[in-house]
Amino acid sequence: MKHNIGWTDRIVRAVGGAGLAAVGIAALSDALEFETTASTAALLIGGILLGTALTRTCLLYRILGVDTAA
Repeated sequence: MKHNIGWTDRIVRAVGGAGLAAVGIAALSDALEFETTASTAALLIGGILLGTALTRTCLLYRILGVDTAA
C-alpha cells in the first residue's frame, strides 16, 4: 500500500492520537469525569489517529486524493 501521510502529518497524528487515547483511558477508568460515550469516542478516535500515524496511510486521504507524503 502506498503511503500518503507525510512526516509533519504523522507527528501531529501520533501526538494528538496519544493524547486522545490517554484521555479516553483515564475517563473510562474514572480518573476523569466524562460521559462513557465521550470517553469511548476519544479512545476510538485516538486509536485511529495512532494507527494511521504508524501505517502512514489514511483511507480518507486516499478517497479524497490527498497526499502529504511529498
